[in-house]
Amino acid sequence: MSHAIQKHITENPMSSYQFQIIAICVAINMLDGFDVLVVAFTAQSIAADWAIPYSSLGLLLSAGLFGMAGGSLFLAPYADRIGRRQMILIGLFIITIGMAASAFTQNVWQLIIARLFTGVGIGSLLASMNILVAEYSSEKYRSLAISIFQSGYPIGAVIGGSIVVILLSTFGWRSAFLFGAILSGLMIPLVYRRLPESLDFLVTKRPKNTLKQINSILVNLDQQPIEQLPAQTKVKEQPLIGVARLLSVSLRQRTLLIWTSFFMVMFSFYFVLSWTPKLLVEAGLSTEQGISGSVILSFGGIIGSLLLGYIAARIGLQRLVGTYMVATSLLMVLFGMFSGQLLTAFSIAIVLGFFLYGSMVGLYAMTPSLYATELRTTGMGWAIGIGRFGAVIAPFAAGLMLQEGVSTTFMFTFFAVPMVLAMLAQSWINQPIAVADKESTGF
Repeated sequence: MSHAIQKHITENPMSSYQFQIIAICVAINMLDGFDVLVVAFTAQSIAADWAIPYSSLGLLLSAGLFGMAGGSLFLAPYADRIGRRQMILIGLFIITIGMAASAFTQNVWQLIIARLFTGVGIGSLLASMNILVAEYSSEKYRSLAISIFQSGYPIGAVIGGSIVVILLSTFGWRSAFLFGAILSGLMIPLVYRRLPESLDFLVTKRPKNTLKQINSILVNLDQQPIEQLPAQTKVKEQPLIGVARLLSVSLRQRTLLIWTSFFMVMFSFYFVLSWTPKLLVEAGLSTEQGISGSVILSFGGIIGSLLLGYIAARIGLQRLVGTYMVATSLLMVLFGMFSGQLLTAFSIAIVLGFFLYGSMVGLYAMTPSLYATELRTTGMGWAIGIGRFGAVIAPFAAGLMLQEGVSTTFMFTFFAVPMVLAMLAQSWINQPIAVADKESTGF
């Protein structure tokens, strides 16, 4: 039965129900894009309000990312036990509380703690959403579906950044966090009522009411309900579980290489996203122009995210991602050189966003096919979690560099180097992504 359902999803045209699943995940990812970058958008106002030094500002920018690392490493893997949908609901609840608390903090340390808590929620649900999108997409459009899902992040940044400009001038920086809390809270009943559980999880783990849940999904997929669950396929017992299995002899090389790629890409990615508004102000632009530069960069990211899946279907995902990474490195150097020239900086920003976001989306698209169903969320969660350490280190390191008077040009050049290292790491994965572990993953 599970094979027949998977074949139906894989080989048939996408149904409205499958599009609905992807749309909900895109909407959540849009909120995550706003929730993650809200500190970058409000950094100038917060720094002015509390008169905090660059080092503390860097720590604030890193706090949410550190929480995301913890959520990805230690909370996200529980989705393999309790379900992807359940983990998404837990993550949204944590985000809502954290964003609301951020709006009422009275000093930078309270805000750092609130951002840390919020980050745990964001990190806990990203892997599960990525897996759901992959599992409910047809084989023909899987890369495109994941690209559309990942484009939600820059879309949220673009829309959120535009809204923050209005909120800052009208209500102050606290309103931006409260706005995010309200939107995240509204997503909870939508996910509870409309987002299904992973079919792979239901068939493999068989939680309470499995038959009822599977039949509900089958009806929505225009298939006949079943009267009883089929006999479970006996799976060879694994001597290793969790991260230990990720580092087993058969998986160690690909695991370490994908971890390295995530770390390096997120090191550069979150430096650009976290510090671009502030660094543009330091280069001579206004606060509004700094936020606008970040919004333009994210707009380029929308285009890059969407086109990655389309182009990958023609020339191969692995090679395309490597090209995106090298292009990102070169454009970061150029952006740093011309950051004080408004029109030139904005022109480079949109192209930089195209390749920067495309590099990240490519890694998200590659990773699920590296691991079997029972290990997929753990593999994805740990890849994201290891990457988050790069995301944590970069904004804090940039704050220390800026406090020491390092130039914007040098900083963008320095943070461009990891993109080249990421390209080398992902190119050394010894099996083509399109066919790697195909039999065990169902992809």
